[in-house]
Amino acid sequence: MGPVESTDLAVSLATRAQNSGLCGAEPIGGTVPPETASPARVAASRFALAHRPGEEQLYAALDLGTNNCRLLIARPTPGGGGRAGFRVIDSFSRIVRLGEGLSGTGRLSAAAIDRTLGALEICRDKMTARGVTRARLIATEACRSAQNGAEFLNKVRGETGLELEVVDRETEAHLAAAGSASLADSAAAGVLLFDIGGGSSEIVWLGRDNNGARAGAEPTDMALRERIRCWVSLKLGVVTLAEKFGGLEVSDATFEAMIEHVAGELRSFVVTVGAEQRCPRFHLLGTSGTVTTIAGVFLGLARYDRRRVDGLWMSSAEVSEAVASLRKMTYGERAANGCIGLGRADLVLAGCAILEAIRRAFPADRVRIADRGLREGILLQLMSADRASVRMRR
Repeated sequence: MGPVESTDLAVSLATRAQNSGLCGAEPIGGTVPPETASPARVAASRFALAHRPGEEQLYAALDLGTNNCRLLIARPTPGGGGRAGFRVIDSFSRIVRLGEGLSGTGRLSAAAIDRTLGALEICRDKMTARGVTRARLIATEACRSAQNGAEFLNKVRGETGLELEVVDRETEAHLAAAGSASLADSAAAGVLLFDIGGGSSEIVWLGRDNNGARAGAEPTDMALRERIRCWVSLKLGVVTLAEKFGGLEVSDATFEAMIEHVAGELRSFVVTVGAEQRCPRFHLLGTSGTVTTIAGVFLGLARYDRRRVDGLWMSSAEVSEAVASLRKMTYGERAANGCIGLGRADLVLAGCAILEAIRRAFPADRVRIADRGLREGILLQLMSADRASVRMRR
């Protein structure tokens, strides 16, 4: 069996405007038409497993972040209006802390690299065993910012056969929106979608969904481009914030300092979206381990249950109550909690501080919780692109 590589029909956009989001800019997209991708890049991105004509495609999406390594394997299901749907066949998630210590040293540590390689080997074996034929394998902030990021990617290629694609911040924001925007209230004139990551946090302002009610709506990616009004990628996440302020025992003063730090990074975006419409149905839509943890604590789950969390609506008061409960816990209590665990116990309060800064900047009566995001966005883009290609050949 040859090396497993990432399929990249959804080649990321050039790294323009990496450090800021602007209204009225060129539409955000995680794809580039095949003719704009270099022949070498396209040739290098083919998935190595053979696909026989007439066989059903099996897709995979891998998201290697600053804190987690996550994989989804899925097959497409029929969808109306040209939209792709899928059924998950297999999945994997492991906390690898690839970006541990990165904010201080500027480099990925040997221990973090070893942990990550072990997780990636499992992902490779799962894709091979399942017979995946189409995939996109992305890496985000840790690999974007590390001085030895390219060295790490070469090591991954040599030891696992996986070709990771480092996406820019614009693409990351778009993929997060693509994977979770379906949970937004379709009647809302505006929705603030956010993804609190380990090393960066993406925030997207979604306008009203004008395509959903139309017969023959555009494929998911095109419809989403019309909805995205503005976006920003903050170069901070739960890992970087916890390393800066501490995460084991967080005092009230430290928690407020975290919030103020994030608020400072948010200010320009708040001004940018000031003219965007907010109707009575305006709400926040969050996707990340932070918000799913808050949901699990709110529900009193002894063990995390995605079926109860994904799509959950919480009032502002309920979110505040859950955050207060988390802040009252000791580090040991957080580590013992079935919805947090040892791997997140020192990071979750940093995530809560980022969330609080977002809530103060964008007050809303409701928050919807999404246990979906980048991987789902990748799968939807790949499937939609393939369906569009089939329609063009007919």
